[in-house]
Amino acid sequence: MSTDQGETLLPIARAAIAGELGISFPADEGASWLNEPGACFVTLFRQERLRGCIGSLQAHRSLLADLKNNAVSAAFLDPRFSPLSREEFVGTSIEISLLGEAKAMEFRSEADALSKLRPGKDGVIFEFSRYRSTFLPQVWEQLPEPEQFMAHLKRKAGLPEDFWHEQVRLARYSVRKYSESEYA
Repeated sequence: MSTDQGETLLPIARAAIAGELGISFPADEGASWLNEPGACFVTLFRQERLRGCIGSLQAHRSLLADLKNNAVSAAFLDPRFSPLSREEFVGTSIEISLLGEAKAMEFRSEADALSKLRPGKDGVIFEFSRYRSTFLPQVWEQLPEPEQFMAHLKRKAGLPEDFWHEQVRLARYSVRKYSESEYA
């Protein structure tokens, strides 16, 4: 893969959103590695505040298709936000997180699981029955303590912050992050 994938990925994400708004934006989609399977999250920020975030936890299509789909979904389909408008587009910054493979964590209790988390490094997937949520590693910046991180992860899944059950499953993954602010 390219030594600086961000210079390729970020314009593609911006072009996908621009196209939905009827705006022309150039992006080179010719790199062969874009056709390999890949999973990513696309996060949008406006005035340094979250404006949308959608992604894939597993590679199930080409990285190019995943990137474009998730960029459009983050801009227009994140249920927490109204669809991005043309007026907001220029002032919106994009961050792309390429996900590594998720690895199941082994633990005996919640305290054991918390002791094995690596703040600032791990993205975490929480699963129990039909409940599921994830936080990218970047979320550690707002929730630096493992107990706090886990409590919010459970709340995001729709469970009480103090919930725990022996059938909880956790997996961790790493990301390579590319942000337009790094290329400004």
